[in-house]
Amino acid sequence: MNAGPEVKNIVLVHGGFVDGSGWQGVYDHLTADGYRVAIVQNPTLSLTGDVAATHQILDGLDGPAVLVGHSYGGVVITEAGNHPNVAALAYIAAFAPDKGESVNTLIADPPPGAPVPPILPPKDGFLFLDRDKFPASFAADLPAAQAKFMADSQVPWGVDALGGVVSEPAWRTKPSWYLVAADDRMIPPPAQRAMSERAGSTVTETPGSHAVYVSNPAAVAGVIAQAAETLSAR
Repeated sequence: MNAGPEVKNIVLVHGGFVDGSGWQGVYDHLTADGYRVAIVQNPTLSLTGDVAATHQILDGLDGPAVLVGHSYGGVVITEAGNHPNVAALAYIAAFAPDKGESVNTLIADPPPGAPVPPILPPKDGFLFLDRDKFPASFAADLPAAQAKFMADSQVPWGVDALGGVVSEPAWRTKPSWYLVAADDRMIPPPAQRAMSERAGSTVTETPGSHAVYVSNPAAVAGVIAQAAETLSAR
């Protein structure tokens, strides 16, 4: 079997309440292994706007890429992943919606006993997490000072972004990988497992909070590299 084109481009998309700087550890691992890595800074005002920001990066690539999303970034890559330069998707403790779904529909009916993210009531069209509850819910496996900094440097998440509906899920036509964070208190692990199974993803599970991409960048980079290497060998 002839090997496919070598996949050396990685595009990382952050989720809600945070910016792209949290990807630095993953970036360091991947670039050390020779990958070309770009990070999308989502405006997080609307899904349409975030898909457009992702397409700007994808348009400039010189070859195929693995498109990676954390949390709400999973919604973005599900829609943006239809771009011709995307060879595969990688979900990191992320939403993986189907056609017609949004973050709002995916979180609308949590099962009994599931952790409920401490999202404050919207203010002027934006959402924040309760700063005092942020560390335990989002980043329980990070040093206290780092988790506090993340809580205090939150990015306002637009209500419209949560309501953004996926039109054509890219995972229906492109291979996907999924990293389940087993200790996540933002997206319950059973929901992660159900979404990854529905998408037909290659699944890895590791201990970790919702901020697993910050706390365990080696595991996250390993999943992404596995996707790239698998594609290159096909």
